[in-house]
Amino acid sequence: METKIKVLGTGCKSCHQLYDNTLKAVEGLEIEVEYVTDLQKIMEYGAMSMPALVVKEKVVSVGRVLKPAEIAEIITKY
Repeated sequence: METKIKVLGTGCKSCHQLYDNTLKAVEGLEIEVEYVTDLQKIMEYGAMSMPALVVKEKVVSVGRVLKPAEIAEIITKY
């Protein structure tokens, strides 16, 4: 099953940082990373704090800029 990761954010510095860190975490893996800035879509996930990380349609982190190693660890759990 293909893993798809989404970074939810409004385009702020923290959101871009989480997106960049996520790209680094999945380097060399067959994982697609999508940056979602559409507020309607963000609301559908129920994430009230940005940035948020979504793995396999499940919100796994909100309001934090995770380091690439932390993101890689989360991915292995899913």
